[in-house]
Amino acid sequence: MPRWARSPKPEPRAELRIDVVIAPETIEQDLAALHQRLHRPGDPVSQCATLPLNLPGLRVHHRVADGEDYIYVEDVLGRRLAGYTVFKRLVELDRRTDRHFRAPHSRYAAAYQRRGIATAVYEWGLARGDCFVSGARQSVGAHALWQALGRRHPLGFAEIRSKRLHDLASPPDEALMTALSTRMILLGSGWSAARLRALGLLHDAVGAEGERLLRRA
Repeated sequence: MPRWARSPKPEPRAELRIDVVIAPETIEQDLAALHQRLHRPGDPVSQCATLPLNLPGLRVHHRVADGEDYIYVEDVLGRRLAGYTVFKRLVELDRRTDRHFRAPHSRYAAAYQRRGIATAVYEWGLARGDCFVSGARQSVGAHALWQALGRRHPLGFAEIRSKRLHDLASPPDEALMTALSTRMILLGSGWSAARLRALGLLHDAVGAEGERLLRRA
């Protein structure tokens, strides 16, 4: 498949480290605590605007703190939090790249999974021009979500080195695939690999010679 192409079908399951498993009861406890804070006057979590996402029966709350977006999806009739997504900043990236890239992290209760909720939230971020970098590890559900979004948005692989993103073949070879520095990238509205390169936000792969130079440095 050409680099940064939109895939017409899911890629084979031999990808990044898909080993994150969070117990459902842990997620439920986390969501219950956040729901209380969402309705506690004076709590920072309660200082939210409402996002007009088309999710019937659900209210989507949004707040920004330290440059990170927090999205809380509330089941109003059920009086509970369905889940949340945080678009986190990446300390691994330099300041220029950090202005355009975020690492999404989500937790949704089992009863609200596979209902397109996280997809709608991620699409909101991509539509406003954010680009996403995957975490060092993913859950099965998160990986499936990225693959689905990759059928509508440019999806590629990059390596984080010296706080910069280095373009990789899609998909990388097995050795790079297992490295914690290898990540998937989703490009938001208005972005392409060519534009990232032109702005100095995406660089060539390091390669064997570059690796030797980095070690010497």
